[in-house]
Amino acid sequence: MIGTELDLAHMRHAVEWSRRCPSVPDAFNVGAVVVDAHGRQLAYGYSRETDPSVHAEESALAKLAGVDLTDAAIYSTLEPCSVRASRPLPCTRLILRAGIPRVYFALREPLLLADCEGVELLTAAGVQVVELPQFAADVVAINGHLIRR
Repeated sequence: MIGTELDLAHMRHAVEWSRRCPSVPDAFNVGAVVVDAHGRQLAYGYSRETDPSVHAEESALAKLAGVDLTDAAIYSTLEPCSVRASRPLPCTRLILRAGIPRVYFALREPLLLADCEGVELLTAAGVQVVELPQFAADVVAINGHLIRR
């Protein structure tokens, strides 16, 4: 199994947050959790939490404006986006700007809405990226309106 017990617990929380997303036909339902170096949750976010265009990682990071995140980690149910039409910065850039050194995700973004290069961009910038594929089936089920099995 990939990930520590604490990693798995944080991803389970991200999956639960993704279930709160107001579902729309043309967007993924994503949850995200930011934790400190000791594994304490700092913030959460989910798609469309505060407005119709907000992404999960964006929502969680907005709650931490001004907080030093250089020892933090973010857990996202879907690979952080690398391109975006609705905002000037994709989630990958927001994560890099925040200085977060570790990113965990459950499922690479399927080639449905955009050609995502989040993992590649984060890795190239020196961020540790860990896929937790044991949660992929949950993410697919929560996004069944987009992802056909």
